[in-house]
Amino acid sequence: MKYQSTISGLGELALDFAADNLLIFFNENAPAELAEISILHTIEELSEDIEVGDVIILSNQEYRVTAVGEEANKTFRQMGHCTFKFTGKSEAELPGHIELQGNRMPDIKVGDLLIVK
Repeated sequence: MKYQSTISGLGELALDFAADNLLIFFNENAPAELAEISILHTIEELSEDIEVGDVIILSNQEYRVTAVGEEANKTFRQMGHCTFKFTGKSEAELPGHIELQGNRMPDIKVGDLLIVK
């Protein structure tokens, strides 16, 4: 396992982005203006870079990583930040994006786990 943390909060606008097939994540100590649009999670250490082929588990749903933006691992390590896009594309649109392929968007709740393996 490369990473495991617990969803500790949902910003007021965090789930609004689901309509665009994306979710924004930050550590729970994110500034208020970022926390408002983010899914917050406990601060943990990423043991290895997230790579194409890895599995992300959100709310007991599995997603295969299909692309990792060039800045995604750096910002995830520093701030717990990345944007998960649920498009399954083979290239990330933006440097902080991680593209995921799965059956449907997760139904995220406080207390759920975020796992990378």
